[in-house]
Amino acid sequence: MPDWLQDSFKIDHELSWITLLLRLLLSLVLGAVVAGVYHFTLGRHRRQTESLMATLVLLTLVIAMITLVIGNSVARAFSLVGALAIVRFRTVVEDTRDTAFVIFAVGVGMAVGAGFFLVPILAIPFAATAVYLFRPAVIPVDSLNFFPFTVNIRIGLGFEPDKLLHEVFGKHVSGSRLTAVATARQGAALDLTYSIRLLHEHGELSFIAELNKVEGVQQVELRCN
Repeated sequence: MPDWLQDSFKIDHELSWITLLLRLLLSLVLGAVVAGVYHFTLGRHRRQTESLMATLVLLTLVIAMITLVIGNSVARAFSLVGALAIVRFRTVVEDTRDTAFVIFAVGVGMAVGAGFFLVPILAIPFAATAVYLFRPAVIPVDSLNFFPFTVNIRIGLGFEPDKLLHEVFGKHVSGSRLTAVATARQGAALDLTYSIRLLHEHGELSFIAELNKVEGVQQVELRCN
């Protein structure tokens, strides 16, 4: 067997299970710190951030494990690159800052897996300070200009929308703005699009149910902004 092939299967260094356990534990802790920095500087003002926070922790741990597996072996490095190249991610990252946090988690995991513990421990405070200083301005949720829902209502021809929707809107909506008007069914109906703010939390179902009961309303669609 050629020497280069034998070298590919050699274990270049032996690590005790205590060392492995400490590195994986530290990667888990530092991954949680990275996720915490994301939450307190950007994520707490946005919806559905729990998924990315869990991804940051898991990614830090996985990258540390991969770095431990690779060690100093170039052959294993190329093998893992080839194996990971078949993975395709279809999730679109909405904010470039989220991408930066993903790369940051990868760097922390690599440093811990390689045994350079001081690098991420010193880098995390600097990164947290930079993210905090350049954090985006946040619009308060209770702002008068904030409308978390968009509702599309189709009304049959011959009905006045203002009179038709006045009672239901007055009961369930604390603020609204008409954003679009269009005809439908070859002019036999009218599609109205409103940006709204509901009066009661979790009142989406009751709002839709009452709109459906109104004579003249043919279709209702509610979407989160």
